Amino acid sequence: MHLVRRLLEGLCALLLAGIVLVPLAQVILRQVFTSPMVGAEEFTRFLLVCLVFMAYPLVVDNGENIVMAELRESLPTWLRGPVKVVILLCTIAASAFIAYATVITMQANLGNTTPTLKIPFWLFLGSTLLGFSAACLLHIVHGTKPPAADAGPNQ
Repeated sequence: MHLVRRLLEGLCALLLAGIVLVPLAQVILRQVFTSPMVGAEEFTRFLLVCLVFMAYPLVVDNGENIVMAELRESLPTWLRGPVKVVILLCTIAASAFIAYATVITMQANLGNTTPTLKIPFWLFLGSTLLGFSAACLLHIVHGTKPPAADAGPNQ
């Protein structure tokens, strides 16, 4: 599990570097060499979409996603446990549903590409599928062993 996390962190770091370097290269090529890079904006959007969805499992694994902690803490102690279970079930269901909807969307768009660079849509959707599938599995794991950010004395 540690190796998978490290690989995902490395991939996210590369995607973030691309989000910074591609527009920088575009500005330098356009302003200094008067030769703009075709499709730089499209590629940057692609990198951003992939980064957001590939990083989501890391957020979930750290317990930093939205778990309504303030709402739970404001409830009476006897009600916190059941509310936590309901929130957990909702996060599992939502992640699973989005992963399923992504599969359906991928099947419907297998031949589609971006307009300029002809990047296949399944790459965008693949990062979404991977991100939400991993998040769903992590939510299930966290049902038995909560992450450190979520495990408190009143939880």
